Amino acid sequence: MPRLIRMTAILLLAAGTPGLAGEADVVGVEAHRNGDTWSFDVTLRHDDTGWDHFADKWEVVASDGRVLATRTLHHPHVDEQPFTRSLGSVVIPESVATVTLRAHDNVHGYGGAVMTVELPR
Repeated sequence: MPRLIRMTAILLLAAGTPGLAGEADVVGVEAHRNGDTWSFDVTLRHDDTGWDHFADKWEVVASDGRVLATRTLHHPHVDEQPFTRSLGSVVIPESVATVTLRAHDNVHGYGGAVMTVELPR
């Protein structure tokens, strides 16, 4: 039976400078084990303004800092916030018990809210 791990967070974002999107935040994660691999459904929140400032990827990172997988986001999501994108066939070594999901935007880089998920084996 596949395992599903779901984590959600509600973030209260204070109004910032008009027209200036802040950092990209991970606000929800679902992790599914599929045999020897994992899939992740990750929900991001970012005030994309267009091609000049948008969330452009999210990553699955081991506790030692190794990037295990990257999901590239190919376009802004100005009118779709928050939004969820998936990534499958992620190989996670048995020695890795937790992973952190972090988001990136094309102006600030990393720095927004992250979520850490425990992976039951």
